[in-house]
Amino acid sequence: MKIALVCNSVLPAQAYGGTERVVWDLGTALSGLGHEVVLVAAKGTCSPFAKVVEYLPGKPVAELIPDDVDVVHFNNVTDTRSLNKPYIVTIHGNNPAGASLDINSVFVSSDHARRHGSDQFVYNGLDWNRYPEADIRNHRDRLHFLGKGAWSVKNMKGAIRTARLASLPIDIMGATRLSFKMGFKFSADPNAKFHGMVTDKEKARIIPRSRGLVFPVLWPEPFGLAITESFWYGAPLYGTPNGSLPELVGNCGFLSDSAQELALAIKEGAGFNPDRCREYAGDLFNSHVMAKAYLSKYERVMTGATLNPAPLIAL
Repeated sequence: MKIALVCNSVLPAQAYGGTERVVWDLGTALSGLGHEVVLVAAKGTCSPFAKVVEYLPGKPVAELIPDDVDVVHFNNVTDTRSLNKPYIVTIHGNNPAGASLDINSVFVSSDHARRHGSDQFVYNGLDWNRYPEADIRNHRDRLHFLGKGAWSVKNMKGAIRTARLASLPIDIMGATRLSFKMGFKFSADPNAKFHGMVTDKEKARIIPRSRGLVFPVLWPEPFGLAITESFWYGAPLYGTPNGSLPELVGNCGFLSDSAQELALAIKEGAGFNPDRCREYAGDLFNSHVMAKAYLSKYERVMTGATLNPAPLIAL
């Protein structure tokens, strides 16, 4: 099969870039399964496993797709103008209530799909082989938060408060102590160490020393790569039961809307095993599993069927 993956960003992601990581690892996995991949991506993209076509804003994607492509997979962009090929559209984020979505939309968790009136989803998977090795049996005497701290819905302040209640220091990845993004934000809490935007190498240094990811999100999280990356390095999840978290947590975490209950669970440790968390991430949230799930979606639309019975409206 010849598959075009469309993404309006530079690939691969150099530091942060959740969707970009997923698209890159999907392309790598599809290529490894014997399929031919074309990346339609922003200028600066280069790939050892795929032909690269520069994404040109304003120009119909149909004009960029090679004639011999069998199926087109859109990510972060939906432009089906004049497209006469089978296609699917992965929705990576949340949409406001009432928003219209394509009939061939796919989501990144069951909850994410349900909130958009669909049952079509594929969990995000990552290529764990490209993550730096680390000793996940380290002594763990800290906590961590991983996410865009400037987004209030990620609730970095709640994570810091929970860590304080648990009497443990917390490493904040994805934010600085002083920020003017999305409004003025400053944290004076000496219990929190800020690392800013982090590389995979820094994650491999910090997370294996953490007792868990503190992730008390205030919104319906579509997926949460921070969760599966933490699992890979042996750290359980302590978060709120919002969005995808209840279906992702498995036996590797504890969920509550109460910071006091989260802190108590952290103190007690709840018997979470680093090896079990890594195995869980490796088995379920890997790029090979993701690629095989998407292949079933590609095959379906290539028969002329649609993924959803009608165009979708976000709930």
